[in-house]
Amino acid sequence: MYYPMYGGYGDAATISANAIYFILLIPVMALALWAQAQVSGNFRRYSGVSNRRHMTGAQAAEAVLRAHGVYNVPIRPCQGNLTDHYDPRDNTIYLSEPVYNAATIAAVGVAAHEAGHAVQYAVSYGPIRIRSAIIPATQFGSKFSFILLMIGLILYSQSFLFIGIVLFSLTTIFQLVTLPVEFNASHRALETLEGQMLLDDEEMYGARKVLRAAALTYVAALLTSALQLLRYVLIFMGRSNRRNNR
Repeated sequence: MYYPMYGGYGDAATISANAIYFILLIPVMALALWAQAQVSGNFRRYSGVSNRRHMTGAQAAEAVLRAHGVYNVPIRPCQGNLTDHYDPRDNTIYLSEPVYNAATIAAVGVAAHEAGHAVQYAVSYGPIRIRSAIIPATQFGSKFSFILLMIGLILYSQSFLFIGIVLFSLTTIFQLVTLPVEFNASHRALETLEGQMLLDDEEMYGARKVLRAAALTYVAALLTSALQLLRYVLIFMGRSNRRNNR
């Protein structure tokens, strides 16, 4: 993001923080782009490979739920590509068109992952309860942090900048809590697919590749958010040091 060099934007603390940010941003963006390419590539590749049991995504999700003793979660189709998700508000798994009725390795892996989320809610998995609890605060922080940060930067107000940083940090915390949630959902999915022999060894390899690539996108999202947070913290600390040295 470009900031014009005037007013509060052009101080030494901001310039230094921006320099560090953009240097670190390069590998983070490279990881994000690579992860997204891996997700798209692996999903496309294994969407073209049928599983030997001819099990659709919807059937795989149902099988994972049954294996964990969960029976009250509807499975419904939704539009789009890679729009699969579990919605705790109506306790429903939504599977995209390339997953719901497709009997492919990719469809089974993705659907099983979403069923893993439903199982997490059914067993009150700790991290997902924490994530659900902080969603309202995260939404509030995401909405107002940028405004307060800009006011703090433009007006050179440490108070506004500090509050903006605190609110923005909620987004980073949310991304941090999301990691174990996503990793655990994939672990439950893969463990069940293998334990119930829904996929054979060769097919499990493909399902793992699809889900591991998806997990990397969450790692990249966390690193991006943490890097942005670091940028604002460095600006705040730099300005505080300048004031104390006057």
